[in-house]
Amino acid sequence: MRVAYDASADMAYIYLTDGIASGEAVRHVAAEDGTAVLDYDSEGRLLGIEVFGAARRLPRSLLEAAGSTAPASAPPAARGRGVDDDGRPTAP
Repeated sequence: MRVAYDASADMAYIYLTDGIASGEAVRHVAAEDGTAVLDYDSEGRLLGIEVFGAARRLPRSLLEAAGSTAPASAPPAARGRGVDDDGRPTAP
């Protein structure tokens, strides 16, 4: 497991696999409250979890230890997406 954090967007991605290839995450399921997106592969395996408003939802120590991300290396569900003032995802 690896965690990446983009402080400028206040978004974290929890990788449950070593890496996610382009196109590997084929199903994205948003949490009912809009605070996270779960990414699945074609066989239904959970690949990772994207967390919006991460500073409010995850332990500070986890975010401090996380590697930072840049938009080009954004997780599958985050590419082209932003968050509103409440940390909820916005459309690309």
